[in-house]
Amino acid sequence: MRPMWTVAGSFLTLTLVLGGNAASAQETHRYQNDFAAEELAARRAEVLGTIGEGAVALVQGAPNIRGFRRFRQTNTFYYLTGLEVPHAYLLLDGTRRRSTLYLPHRDPRRERGEGKTLSAEDAALVVALTGVDQVLPIERMGRDFYPLLLRPPSPVLFTPLSPAEGAAQSRDELLIGMGGNVADPWGGLPSHEGHFVHLLQTRYPQFEIRDLTGIIDGMRAVKSPAEVALIKRASELAGHGLMEAMRSARAGVWEYQLDAAARYVFLVGGAQGEGYRSITGSGSNAYFGHYYRNDSQLAEGELVLMDYAPDYRYYTSDVARVFPVNGKFSSAQRELYGFVVAYFEALMERLRPGVTADEVMDGAAAAMRPVFEATVWSKATYRTAAEEMLSFRGHLSHPVGLAVHDDGGYRHKPLEPGVVIAIDPMMWVHDEKLYVRIEDVVAITEDGVENFTDFVPRDISGIEALMAEQGVLDKVPPR
Repeated sequence: MRPMWTVAGSFLTLTLVLGGNAASAQETHRYQNDFAAEELAARRAEVLGTIGEGAVALVQGAPNIRGFRRFRQTNTFYYLTGLEVPHAYLLLDGTRRRSTLYLPHRDPRRERGEGKTLSAEDAALVVALTGVDQVLPIERMGRDFYPLLLRPPSPVLFTPLSPAEGAAQSRDELLIGMGGNVADPWGGLPSHEGHFVHLLQTRYPQFEIRDLTGIIDGMRAVKSPAEVALIKRASELAGHGLMEAMRSARAGVWEYQLDAAARYVFLVGGAQGEGYRSITGSGSNAYFGHYYRNDSQLAEGELVLMDYAPDYRYYTSDVARVFPVNGKFSSAQRELYGFVVAYFEALMERLRPGVTADEVMDGAAAAMRPVFEATVWSKATYRTAAEEMLSFRGHLSHPVGLAVHDDGGYRHKPLEPGVVIAIDPMMWVHDEKLYVRIEDVVAITEDGVENFTDFVPRDISGIEALMAEQGVLDKVPPR
């Protein structure tokens, strides 16, 4: 029996061929091929070098799913291993500089219904795919702590203390949700991470537990070329999905139908779902930055804010546009939206390696001051909104990567190649419940910046021309 490797889509497929048997049986293991074992090993080596001798790092993967949903690994575990196996653990020994994966045993009954899953019995294959030093059954992990604790001092144990990101999740939103759960006197169940730390402290009080989160965040702040390529593809799908929704917009269409038009593009393009829930708000719904109900009908004269991106092989994007329901901006809408477009261009002109986010925003605000003063504002409230926009500090919004609000800050030091962020100039007109913004995802390069969604119209004439085209809702009208 010999292994034969082929590449199929986004997965590496192992075909086992039974030599000399005309009726060959095939068994396939599905595994990502976006990251080579060498890149995964380099990430783990960086962790090992940071924690140093006398320390270990232990990372818990996601538990199995409940119900008929697709399993998705946590971002941190996937980042370090590329494995989509539930109930998996990664141990990194800083003294011996060795990495060990602990996996569950094969479940033949489950595999008969769902197909092959990598397990402890596939140790040689997993070592080849991930570059770890060894793969052991999950029950070995507790026993393998014994030599680490035999002679004092016991090693420091690093593990992530922040909530693990899964499908369509970012740490900020997870922490907000946890705060709500803690406030519920009848709820308050411990988090998956909190329970894990509790077990470690109870069973192995010798360990001094420290947070691994900051170390991983620092690594995730700068993307590798392979990561940048995935974010770029996610951004392309996001942009084309948004354009399809814009083509389909008109009075009487429901917000959720625009959501469906974009999602169709995502799934046809190979996405495994959404990177975050769709923000598709018309009229005053758009005033709420994270509006999600998407259950209103579009009305003549309104603007629509749409912000949506896919989960493409664990990476996402963050793209938003504002457009008129009837396909034509009114004079007031042109006034506001045009100022936001000009602000966007001022930000983009200043993005490059070696400058800080504050320098970019200060320079853009200074460049927009004469534009602001020269504009004849039709309403005092519009002038106030534009002036507030000049002092707002969130136009260089957040990192983007494995999560839409990705981990790893970029504001405390000059921008460097591999940093991927959302450019998000925004304006609020509070009196009229208006929120106008543009959002694209860009990567800092060696000599400048690349806008992954520059092909999506953001100028007024480009948007109006796009909206005059037929959309999927025209071709397949909803009933």
